[in-house]
Amino acid sequence: MTELKFEELLDAGCHFGHLKRKWNPKMAPYIFKEHNGIHVIDLQKTIAKAEEAAAALKQIAKSGKKVLFVATKKQAKDVVADMVKAVDMPFVTERWPGGMLTNFSTIRKAVKKMNALDQMMHDKDFNNISKRERLQVQRERAKLDKNLGSIADLTRLPSALFVIDINKEHIAVAEARRLNIPTFAIVDTNCNPDLIDFPIPANDDASKSIAAILKYMIEAIQEGLNERMLDKENNVEEEPETEEVENNDEENKGEGRDEARPRRPRRKSAPANNQ
Repeated sequence: MTELKFEELLDAGCHFGHLKRKWNPKMAPYIFKEHNGIHVIDLQKTIAKAEEAAAALKQIAKSGKKVLFVATKKQAKDVVADMVKAVDMPFVTERWPGGMLTNFSTIRKAVKKMNALDQMMHDKDFNNISKRERLQVQRERAKLDKNLGSIADLTRLPSALFVIDINKEHIAVAEARRLNIPTFAIVDTNCNPDLIDFPIPANDDASKSIAAILKYMIEAIQEGLNERMLDKENNVEEEPETEEVENNDEENKGEGRDEARPRRPRRKSAPANNQ
């Protein structure tokens, strides 16, 4: 995993905050100074927080768990969709369906309905129904795919949530906090970092800034997945050797048991009495 460089964040505009009148006082520890009425974020603290978040995401990926990315704002949705697909993680970029985490069973029912529509559309009898009914099925399938397409393979609650702009995605953050799901987020100067377990102070309005932070997080997740794959391969190679050792131990135990067992002395036959 490459290091997050100060110059790279500076070029991406990660240090630009909001106007002073729009700031959240709880972001004060992460603000470097004010310039022309705009707060400037301390990028040294951005790097420190990003490294902390990346280490946590790496461990989550290494354990085989899923991280759900949430970014429905125009500047972030395309960036998130393109980068997250590389590590096969679920993401929401259209609209956050209310109750997606707290009412996960209902969301799973919608996913099952989408899979049922897929089977219906691939059935040979699908063309026998009327054109109007076919259009209704296709429109319903397209609507479900738009809202749930990226989370169709999410069979259980995610182990973490990564959010872009926690003010816009406040419902997702509230649901994650209610279920004690760890949250990661890019927080701007108008956000409350206390709502997030791993806040990363940076500009959440520019696509370049979002891409710079997200690239670092994706690299950490990819590294965790690679280490998980290596661990699996090593375990598969070691298993047969372990079995052979166990078998040999059993044979040695058997041999040692035979050698250690005392032999019963022969019983001398009593001499016959001559009468």
